[in-house]
This record gives sequence, structure tokens and C-alpha cells, in this order.
Amino acid sequence: MRRIYHAIIVASLAVLLNGCGYNALTSGDEQIKASWAEVLNQYKRRADLIPNLVKTVEGFARQERDVLVQVTEARSKISSIQATPEMVNDPQALQKFEAAQGQLSGALSRLLVTVERYPELKSDRNFRELQAQLEGTENRITVARNRYIETVREYNTLARSFPTNITAMLFGFDVKPTFTVENEAEISRPPEVSFGSDS
Repeated sequence: MRRIYHAIIVASLAVLLNGCGYNALTSGDEQIKASWAEVLNQYKRRADLIPNLVKTVEGFARQERDVLVQVTEARSKISSIQATPEMVNDPQALQKFEAAQGQLSGALSRLLVTVERYPELKSDRNFRELQAQLEGTENRITVARNRYIETVREYNTLARSFPTNITAMLFGFDVKPTFTVENEAEISRPPEVSFGSDS
């Protein structure tokens, strides 16, 4: 008889825990971490392209030292930030990371605009390949960020909806921060990465 009561209690607890959203919250939390890891992966890919891009531009446009230094310094700043999956739980760390990435994006945009003055650089095969890789990486970053934003939205909706909000509160499933935009007008303008038609 005792085993039967024990089995009933275990079964009841399983049904209660399943209905309370704990598993869905846990799954959502893991999806956020996976989405964030993909964002970091794409940002790393971009950071890894920068030394080759700077080296190629430097060979053609040595007088553009200031722009090259800005790109290098922005990349160095990003490398100094410890980007971990736990960052998704720390709005200040996420904001600092976003600011550093924004600084790098701005420096890259200035570098690519500078290149317009050097037709021989625009026609260089290595530069064109790096340009294509950078454009592809920027697209991947956008896709990864959008997936992350959507995953956070779904999770936050679950964490704030009744009755799962009670489970979230009891087990510490806090609402997650998402990417924010400091200057929406500037961000909504696509970066200049087109160098016109190659001769």
C-alpha cells in the first residue's frame, strides 16, 4: 500500500511540475544560451577577419593610419570583454558588450568608406574576398541576433505569463535582457560596404 501512495505522489508531482512550466522555462533558458553562443560565434568570426582586412588595407593606404588604428583598438577592446553565456543574465555586461561591438562596427564602416579613395585596393583580389567575407559575416550577425532576440522574447513571455510566472519566480528564472539600440536612426541605416563596380 505504501508503494501505491508513493507512486501516486510521484505521479502527481510530475503532473504538477510539468503543468507549472518548469521544463519549458529550463528549455527556454538553454535556447537563449545556445542563441547567444551563436551571436558570439559570429562576432568572433568578424573579429578574426579584421587583422587580414587591416593588413590588406595597410598595404595600399598607409596614410590612413588613424582609421586602421581605430579598427585595431576597437577589436582589442572587444577581445578584452569576457563574453560568456552568463552575460545574458547581466544587463550591464550585455550593454557594455553591445557598445564595444557598436564601436567596432563604426570603425569598420569608416575604414570601408576610406577604401573608396583607393581604386587599386578595391580591385585587389584579397580585399574583394575579405569584403565578401565581411559582408557575409555581417549578415550572419544580423540573423544570429534576430534569433537571439526572438528566443528571449519567447522566454520572457513565458516567464511573465500566468501560471508559469509563479514557477519562474520560485525557481529564479528572471526575465532576460535583449539587445538594445542606443541610436535607432543610425542603426537602421545599413552600413556602407559596397565599393561600387570593380574595374
